[in-house]
Amino acid sequence: MTLIIVGIFVLLAAASIVQIEPGMVGVKKLFGKVSNNTLESGLNLINPLAKVVTFDIKTENYTMSGVQDEGTVQRDDAIHVLSADGLDVIVDLTVLYKVIPSEAPRILKEIGTDYKNVIVRPVCRTGIRDNAVYYDAVSLFSSKREEFQDRIFKSIESNFRDRGLMLEQLLVRNLTLPESVKAAIESKINAEQEAQKMTFILQKERQEAERKRVEAQGIADYQKILSSGLSDRLLQYEMIKAISASPNAKLIIMTNDKGLPIMVDTK
Repeated sequence: MTLIIVGIFVLLAAASIVQIEPGMVGVKKLFGKVSNNTLESGLNLINPLAKVVTFDIKTENYTMSGVQDEGTVQRDDAIHVLSADGLDVIVDLTVLYKVIPSEAPRILKEIGTDYKNVIVRPVCRTGIRDNAVYYDAVSLFSSKREEFQDRIFKSIESNFRDRGLMLEQLLVRNLTLPESVKAAIESKINAEQEAQKMTFILQKERQEAERKRVEAQGIADYQKILSSGLSDRLLQYEMIKAISASPNAKLIIMTNDKGLPIMVDTK
């Protein structure tokens, strides 16, 4: 009899001690009633008849992707949204979130332990669809992408917090546009590149035209200086000097301004 009593006591003692792992919190549940207090990591004493439900309070990742085996759901789980211009845009999204430790009892009461599928997934998908309608497809793909991401974050963050979850980060990983829109964007990019190329060519031509103008002006100025500064005597002198430099020249006969001959022996 004594051994039975000791055995029962040992079992009760063992059932009264529960260990909570790091990064987790525990919530006590007794006969359907949920305690408002949480159990921290380590050893905790509890009512041996109570059951402890644990919640992971570390950062969790939920990815919705159109690539097979890349998202949390092992199939095409990308989000199809309608843009402001009525086009179908496919969005791949990743959210980083975690359970607020003090809110774990409320989550157990109101949502249960499957908050990922009950809250995270539907709230994110609804938030993306509700906000995509404010942007046209091209803006979502280019200039407004970051603004779109921030807008989704703000709308989802408050919804998460109301349900005991903290949204840490939201990443729009990929946006897929209809093929017709892709072709239009590529055409626009090519046109812009051609325009930039033509601008460069025109600028280069203008620079070349300016260089030729300056060169022509320089030649004209040079000729003007020569025509105004050279006298007949100077020209005769320069001619004699040029001819004298030739090894074949022996005698130079020229006339002066009075018509008289001038003979110069170069030797």
